[in-house]
Amino acid sequence: IINRFIKVILLLLGGVFIVLQGLAYESEGAAVSALMLILLTVLYCVWTPKKSRLFFWFLVVSAMGYLLGFLSWYMPRIEEGGTDYYYYGSNILFIISYLFLIIKIVSSFKLKEVFKGLAIPIIILLILDVFCVVLVSETTEAALTGSEYALEYVYNAVIMALLSVALIDYMYRNDTKSMLFLVGSICIVFSEIIQLAYYYILEDNSLGFVYSLFLVVAFLFFYLQSQLDASDPEPFYMDEQLEV
Repeated sequence: IINRFIKVILLLLGGVFIVLQGLAYESEGAAVSALMLILLTVLYCVWTPKKSRLFFWFLVVSAMGYLLGFLSWYMPRIEEGGTDYYYYGSNILFIISYLFLIIKIVSSFKLKEVFKGLAIPIIILLILDVFCVVLVSETTEAALTGSEYALEYVYNAVIMALLSVALIDYMYRNDTKSMLFLVGSICIVFSEIIQLAYYYILEDNSLGFVYSLFLVVAFLFFYLQSQLDASDPEPFYMDEQLEV
């Protein structure tokens, strides 16, 4: 009963978060997002039969990042030219949390098999990652200081690396768990790109609805995949095997 109650509360909070962000109630949205991550962490820790240490730390560090973002709204206003330590702290925590996800996936690979079977896709993804990171990061260059821009660049690089690893994992395993993880990673990337446009390019509240919706859906898929067991890798070159 408690399990179902928490899930219902999380769904309701997700809807409230989307509405608050869309209406530009950002401090209230920050409070709801922090509460959602705390509840999701509790849900995972208490009711997940086979827990992953790395996924657990992803949830914990993400919750800390959102909690720090919430606290920043109630701290003294930063003077012009001052350093926004809450901005740096929350973004560094988010970077660390996504690195936990990347390590979780990569550690499950047999690297020799992956590079042998997926060498060309990996090279293509690497080139696309570099292009996308440069393109997306340049949209914020004029609005950020040098150190903030460097942090944003690293953040975008980690997000694109997460998406690439998720895609490789899906090609490697081709199961429901890897598909759900890939969809969650795609939603994270869309959410981050739209969020950049919302804060630095277009002042359109409808973008707040969209990026927060993608963010909620991303964590939903991440949680769903955490409840499944990974299957054995699918053999590469299936067409050749069928011909034999």
